[in-house]
Amino acid sequence: MALDERKGVWKSGKGKGRHTPKGRQLDDTALEEVRALLGDRPRERDLLIEYLHLIQDAHGHISAAHLRALSEEMRIGQAEIYEVASFYAHFDVIKEGETPPPALTIRVCDSLSCELAGAQALKQALEDGLDPGEVRVLRAPCMGRCDTAPVLELGHNHIDHATPEKVQAAIAAGDTHVHLPDYETLDAYRASGGYRALEDLRTGGDWEAVQETMLEAGLRGLGGAGFPAGKKWGFVRMNEGPRYIAVNGDEGEPGTFKDRYYLERTPHLFLEGMLIAAWAVEADKAFVYMRDEYPAVLEILRREIAALEAAGIVAPGYIDLRRGAGAYICGEESAMIESIEGKRGEPRHRPPFVAKVGVFGRPTLVHNVETLYWVARICREGGEILSGVEKNGRRGLRSYSVSGRVAAPGMYLLPAGSTIRDVIEAAGGMPEGHVLKAYQPGGPSSGLLPASLDDVPLDFDMLQPHGSFIGSAAVVVLSDRDSAKAAALNMLRFFEDESCGQCTPCRVGCEKAVKLMQADRWDRGLLEELCTAMSDASICGLGQAAPNPILLTMAHFPDEV
Repeated sequence: MALDERKGVWKSGKGKGRHTPKGRQLDDTALEEVRALLGDRPRERDLLIEYLHLIQDAHGHISAAHLRALSEEMRIGQAEIYEVASFYAHFDVIKEGETPPPALTIRVCDSLSCELAGAQALKQALEDGLDPGEVRVLRAPCMGRCDTAPVLELGHNHIDHATPEKVQAAIAAGDTHVHLPDYETLDAYRASGGYRALEDLRTGGDWEAVQETMLEAGLRGLGGAGFPAGKKWGFVRMNEGPRYIAVNGDEGEPGTFKDRYYLERTPHLFLEGMLIAAWAVEADKAFVYMRDEYPAVLEILRREIAALEAAGIVAPGYIDLRRGAGAYICGEESAMIESIEGKRGEPRHRPPFVAKVGVFGRPTLVHNVETLYWVARICREGGEILSGVEKNGRRGLRSYSVSGRVAAPGMYLLPAGSTIRDVIEAAGGMPEGHVLKAYQPGGPSSGLLPASLDDVPLDFDMLQPHGSFIGSAAVVVLSDRDSAKAAALNMLRFFEDESCGQCTPCRVGCEKAVKLMQADRWDRGLLEELCTAMSDASICGLGQAAPNPILLTMAHFPDEV
């Protein structure tokens, strides 16, 4: 090879040579647009997902030219950016020659609660009634608004109890932006004693005493695992700093909306609880990972974190709010940490556990949003607010997200020993003409239980003997007019879509299960064999729990399958 007279252009002994480097060329206009969007933000690798959001929000998609420009600006390979962007459902990567999506997108939720409320008919009516060149209609997983099913998202505007007429009216009015609910601001929260507990602890508190208070109150992780919350603090503190805290706000389990309920009303109870936990483990930084399906919560947190900084309660930049991008798997703590680091949200192999090797390889305390809400309340009101409540031999309170066949779906705070009958009664009872047939006690991961098990306390450790668990207390009620077989298929289709694809038992197992479950009669032997392989060999809880709807439906509703 010899260098041509033209600088930087290589040519061989034969032919005229190449005027440009190999590969996709840099477009000057795209580079200027990307630089304008990024502004003076640091070009750090872990911010890749945040910057992909900037491009997606500004242009409605991520073009190949913008991907190349972002690669140039951040000094990251195009393949690496592409593999991250294509992993998340909310990024539309458009190659050369492909048609970008329309300016407006409608995402219709098709999780179990919405399907029971007619989501499929709604989606079909929208597809038939709207111009596909102007509006794109997509199916989407749970949006955390199961109490107002069916639900869809028009741009960033969630339409509850959605109908084609409501959608047409919103489009005509240009109502595609997020609507903020009324919530307790920093001033109102401080006026009622907010942040005094944090201030007292910072000036002379004993973290071990606070940890003991949490343990005596019986506070357990409320993201689904149920691990004693206070114990985590000691596990993280025992490792050399710097340490971090990472809040899991990726509330993606279908049927769950308790975290959104609290955040849209009292965000500072959560924020104070987070800062108390951060104080307890001497965290150098707090990461808040919030799902993209909660645009109102994201805006509330942006405003209130800025208010905390202005008030001097936290240093600027101490709380780092990160926006998810449509991946249920990021509710798994190590997958969330991968996403915080700007990567594909794939679960890590353990050990090591995140308390030792978490965000950026440092010891990390991971808590759920509601867990931190209770940390603040316990510090303000005492542990008796939980330990002082008892029912059916169980102590504490549970936030039940209730939807499906009940008269008044919603979030209900009830004693931890409540049964499904108690939960249904709190939610106004069954609708007229409906009789309880089955219920999902903790999201699709918990499977379906029959009405005959209506006396089991819906609490940690109580459902395991029945092959289920409480998880995040996402209760979906089915009546005698519903099909358990169809409900189970809905759940497995969700897992098929949301599997990260990293491990074969989950990736292939979910796909195979859906195909087998579509048959008129299920092949029980083959499905049981498949379930065993998935639960034994999958890397994380998604593949390990995905068989539950299959196994429990075969056990309790054999006539249907």
